[in-house]
Amino acid sequence: MIRTFKALSALLSYPSTELQQAIPDIRAVLQQEGLADAADRAALEPLLSDIESSDIYELQERYTFLFDRTRSLSLHLFEHVHGESRDRGQAMVDLGQHYEEHGFVPATNELPDYLPMFLEFLAVVPIDRARVLLADPLEILAALDDRLAKRETPYRAIFRTLLTIARRPANEEVLDALRAENDTAADDLDAIDREWEEAAVTFGPDSMPGSTEGGCGASRLQTRLRADMRDPRLAPPPTRAR
Repeated sequence: MIRTFKALSALLSYPSTELQQAIPDIRAVLQQEGLADAADRAALEPLLSDIESSDIYELQERYTFLFDRTRSLSLHLFEHVHGESRDRGQAMVDLGQHYEEHGFVPATNELPDYLPMFLEFLAVVPIDRARVLLADPLEILAALDDRLAKRETPYRAIFRTLLTIARRPANEEVLDALRAENDTAADDLDAIDREWEEAAVTFGPDSMPGSTEGGCGASRLQTRLRADMRDPRLAPPPTRAR
């Protein structure tokens, strides 16, 4: 069990009094495992302190305003690639099957591409495998990191930590394409309405001329999951997540 991923998943989930009470344990996990380096742990401290000491209703309101109002900050990975297209449905099926094959039973009813759930899954696979899977949607994580930096929110530290753990640079061409997406302010209600009415931009391998490896992370993740399903050597004995 890689508890750092579980800790980051909890921090990125909807705030609760249980999360506030768990902050000392999260600090301890981050320190003990050392998967997040000293710089990342220091960057996470403002978020930890904020969650630990702020009024729960204020925390929940800020969280909703940040992550639930605009598509550009959605925590559903496939939203940034497939939008509401039919391709997203198949991607969800592939990811859900991958969870099942590794004995991972989600504790919530969220969609499989919900980032906190994906991090919970990474916690139950070997660290080398977790890094490979984490690197696949790297450009999406990097784009979210950029957008959160503009908002000067301490939640950005979670994404900085994930980028460090992945140990791989983002594909700049793909990242630039994601950066070109609309990044609507959460208080621009008219723009938000237009954003949700528009079809999502697709970034896949075919959109990058001459490239078979440079597709956007969620598409690459889907391809890798399908390959894993065909290769029995990569299917470990089922272990139920705890």
